[in-house]
Amino acid sequence: MFEERKDRRRANQAFDRGEGVTRYRMRQKAISFGNDYWIDNEAGDHLYKVNGKVLRARRTYKIEDRYGQNVATVQSRPLRIKDSMAIEDADGRRVAVVKKALVSPLRDRWVIKPENGEELTVQGNIVDHEYAIERDGYKIAEVSKRWFRLRDTYGLDIGPTADPTTVLAAAVAIDAMTHDD
Repeated sequence: MFEERKDRRRANQAFDRGEGVTRYRMRQKAISFGNDYWIDNEAGDHLYKVNGKVLRARRTYKIEDRYGQNVATVQSRPLRIKDSMAIEDADGRRVAVVKKALVSPLRDRWVIKPENGEELTVQGNIVDHEYAIERDGYKIAEVSKRWFRLRDTYGLDIGPTADPTTVLAAAVAIDAMTHDD
């Protein structure tokens, strides 16, 4: 038990130092019809476009690569007691569901339930884009605005054990459920 906790602490400190981490920047487009984002790499190159579809019964976000190919879809799930969104891969298969798990006065908790794999927990200040995504206490991704002064811009650090597409899509889903426009 003590060794496991020590190992987890060491792994999380390595993550915080940026070891094996891939950095992305999500930036909402200044002028757009819908809720559109660019997802850039550290060099500032556009890797993905998040296209928020408007005038639909369900909130829908298409994530496309730089060539316009659909990579993932994030879509609200109507008629649910708790707000939730499904993440589908390019072939339309559900890969995960993002749900709000618990509301407390200090921090929000969310859950990402992959179809295949272990449940991920999301904790932190969701509204201010300052939160971590963990699997069994190990940090696999972190979302933060601390490096950006621009409005509607935040960073994502994704560790080597996480699927980047699912984490990016989950960040889009959490943003959409938290900041209803």
